[in-house]
Amino acid sequence: MRISPEKKVAMRAVICDAIGSIDGLRIDDVESPEARPGQVLIRVGACGINFYDGLAVAGKYQTKPDLPFSPGGEIAGTVIAVGEGVFGLFAGQRVLAFTGFGGYAEEVAVPAAQVFALPNTMTFKEAAGFLIAYATSYHALKDRAALRPGRSLLVLGAAGGVGLTAVEIGKLMGARVITAASQDKKLALCQRYGADETVNYSRTDLKSVVMDLTEGRGVDIVFDPVGGEVSKTALRCLAVGGQHLVIGFASGDIPKLGLNQLLLKQISVTGVLWGAFSRAEPERNAENISELLAWHCAGSLKPHISETYPFNAFATALSRVMNREARGKIVLQMDAVDRIVPAGWEAAK
Repeated sequence: MRISPEKKVAMRAVICDAIGSIDGLRIDDVESPEARPGQVLIRVGACGINFYDGLAVAGKYQTKPDLPFSPGGEIAGTVIAVGEGVFGLFAGQRVLAFTGFGGYAEEVAVPAAQVFALPNTMTFKEAAGFLIAYATSYHALKDRAALRPGRSLLVLGAAGGVGLTAVEIGKLMGARVITAASQDKKLALCQRYGADETVNYSRTDLKSVVMDLTEGRGVDIVFDPVGGEVSKTALRCLAVGGQHLVIGFASGDIPKLGLNQLLLKQISVTGVLWGAFSRAEPERNAENISELLAWHCAGSLKPHISETYPFNAFATALSRVMNREARGKIVLQMDAVDRIVPAGWEAAK
């Protein structure tokens, strides 16, 4: 393992000492991590903000990290060092990575299988808001739903971080995409990202509109990161043999679905947890990421980073996401500009 001469013995990180509210989080100086065997140590340039960050702080996420911990599931930055047994990654390389937790920090050590080389076409800011949302949507639509051209897709919460990527990817895969959101300005964003039709479910009946748009048939697939009452309604929007993809519960309510609907329409409800998939099937996940990055390089995917905050404004950024005020992705940016390879760094061989 080779480490830059600039490597610090301490770093700043957002610390969660106890389960509770975002107000209880603090920035503190902590010891820098090391690149253990199979790991890559990364200097964080930017970190994506995700809904599950706040759920974990509140103790409401399905995975409960040991205390104390730092939130932050996806980062982009520069490799500082690689651990024993790591190949294809080297000090000075620009990368994006799935951290699970720990991304609200200046440095983070990540398993090498969860680290990917960053294309020259992508900034740290774009990359920090890319991995979880796009990989989740692609895994959902490709691996779990086997989406085919000509099928109809209803995306709930369609202007959010993950919903908007489902709109983009659904269109690229040839689907007819119907988007649902609670505000017209959110739906206007969906149209810019390729939505065929839009539904404002705050002032119209979602089921009635979807049935009218599909001539009474219903949609083939529902992409649902929202939960709550809108999930129950969306289930009734499915066609016979349709599929409801459960992505998450941004509404804060895990709905109880009527099993009679599944029986009468032969509907399937499918859970989607990309993080678990990426760890269980790293090779298939790497193929998906490679395809997504190729689409980005070709200009087919355009991450919508709606807001960027400095590191010390993490609480404001996370509150925006938890209050469902974000359109697209919100990112913490550690550096004013993307780093380049510092002079004098050696690549690990």
